[in-house]
Amino acid sequence: MIAVAALVILLPTVAAAAGLLGSRFPRGLRGGAADVAANRRAAWIAVVPTGISTVLAVWLAYAGWSGTGGGPGEPFPFPAGPSGPSGVGGVTGTLDVIDTGSVPISVGLLVDGLSASIAVLVTVVALAVQIYSIGYLGDDRRYPSYSAFISLFTGAMLLVVYAADLLVLYVGWEIMGLCSYLLIGHWWEDRANSRAAVKAFLVTRLGDVGFLFGIFVLGTAAGSFRVADVIAGVSEMSTGTIVAATMLLLAGVAGKSAQVPLHVWLPDAMAGPTPISALIHAATMVAAGIFIVARLYPVFLGAGPTLDVLAVLAALGMLGAALAALAQDDLKRVLAYSTISQLAYMAGALAAGSESAAIFHLVTHGAFKALLFLCAGAVIHAVGSNLMSTMGGLRRALPVTFVTMTIGFAALMGLPPASGFFSKDEVLVAMERALSAGPLTDAAALLLYGCALATVAVTGAYATRAWLRTFFGERPVNALPEPEPGTAHVVDVHEAPATMRWPIVILAVPALLLGLVGIAEVHWGTAALSVVVALLGAGAVYAVWRSDPLGDPARMLGPFRAPCEQAFYVDSVYATLFVRPVLGLGRLVARTDDRVVDGAVRGSGRATVGLAGLVRLAQNGNAQLYVTGLLAGVLLIAVGAVIFG
Repeated sequence: MIAVAALVILLPTVAAAAGLLGSRFPRGLRGGAADVAANRRAAWIAVVPTGISTVLAVWLAYAGWSGTGGGPGEPFPFPAGPSGPSGVGGVTGTLDVIDTGSVPISVGLLVDGLSASIAVLVTVVALAVQIYSIGYLGDDRRYPSYSAFISLFTGAMLLVVYAADLLVLYVGWEIMGLCSYLLIGHWWEDRANSRAAVKAFLVTRLGDVGFLFGIFVLGTAAGSFRVADVIAGVSEMSTGTIVAATMLLLAGVAGKSAQVPLHVWLPDAMAGPTPISALIHAATMVAAGIFIVARLYPVFLGAGPTLDVLAVLAALGMLGAALAALAQDDLKRVLAYSTISQLAYMAGALAAGSESAAIFHLVTHGAFKALLFLCAGAVIHAVGSNLMSTMGGLRRALPVTFVTMTIGFAALMGLPPASGFFSKDEVLVAMERALSAGPLTDAAALLLYGCALATVAVTGAYATRAWLRTFFGERPVNALPEPEPGTAHVVDVHEAPATMRWPIVILAVPALLLGLVGIAEVHWGTAALSVVVALLGAGAVYAVWRSDPLGDPARMLGPFRAPCEQAFYVDSVYATLFVRPVLGLGRLVARTDDRVVDGAVRGSGRATVGLAGLVRLAQNGNAQLYVTGLLAGVLLIAVGAVIFG
């Protein structure tokens, strides 16, 4: 199994190198037919290895399930973690041990229920994105590098998923950060896109500093960086060590999973191509933070204060991001804030003490959020704009997209029988149980549960608003530029090509049916409450929209609309408190370097040149001057000898 897991990681990684180096081989020609041929080769290089990795990941998951057997009604029929709740361990293989002189680094892989489940999600979504991108970016001359970076992104996330050692995991963690920078800034000619890429890179790196120190604290305390050894050594660690380590790890989790207070990069990351948004938001990167907490969950359970902090951040993030989504006009930003909110649900479930509920929702969310982003890409591809104010009435022109995106919105709202209904029920039940018994304090548990219920209503509201504004009503009439003489305006809105349609249709199946694996565990009282609350939010938006189909239902927010649209001005606060002072300090350092340090260097150069000019006066080739100088010297020596002799 370890060899198969290694192959699952290596295939997309090797495909990335082959795509970068071999797409234009052997002549490296560019332009016209050469670009078309390079793009075609790059597509094959990207899709085939990812497809094979998907098959192997599914086989590993099936082998784990059939080998352990699960209890009835468990969303994931085999345990998560090196020693899961049922006591059945995963399969670990060590490829090499690096002696560092202190704590050794074991280069190894771990295949268990958690890694197998997430690996299937990663490979399936990555394969769908690769196929979808053929139609979405097939005529982009930089498609070969784009598809190669997606393959590298996929391999890095799979390394995080299967890693048995925390430092090996950190390698994949950082490669993902690099790939996100490269892919978000794919259209770097637009300054806003390059700035969004830099912002994502810097904010996530800020969290990664704490994450790395957290790994060092755990590895030093346990005497090993192996995940199994760290978890086994928790009982011997002091409470202070565990709290310090988990708090540091939480910084990295907040950065990668875009949680408060490091969530500000994710909405701006919409500057990248839409398939990249689907990959980042559904299966990679943002899922990595939740995965890490689940992977090291016994460690976090030993740190009560950390779970309280996680619960508070999750409560603020889920409700705040949902309110921000309700006021956005950009369809992709609606989904971006939705991702922050849904990831906060998962973080809240982890804080409430239910690892299985968080991972269940992570997998179902990966399916329906990837579906929503790819459907949004199809809509944008047809309309030519991200703004919902330019959309409307598209259900007739885009019937396939309409049906599949409706399934995605139903799953997002938690409506039966869509997958989100079952996974959100597990999350809410976990938070409800934390009110009476769990690792949280009473105040944190109450705040978490109250914000979760409020978020259900707001989620129903913003999902319904996006659905109505995109597919219903009438599309606004926009003035078009005057055409050339003898031609007419042609507005042709039609379905996306087959390479974009088929991934959408296929992803609609798990988005609709995946939750059924947990049907035996549904708590019908909580489920009914969540559905009623979601429908109340949806009904309020529908009533406002019905009164004015051409208007924006976000007007129901009244004076709170502007703060919600600006995401409560968190970016502005950060700019005032951190960005501007740092930029000012940077300018001061640059000016000091230029005028003081470089000024001293330039001044010494000018002094040397001036002194050389004086010396040069004595070396002008005039023999009379030389003789005069010689006689003057002899005279001075003679006078000195007489006086001082």
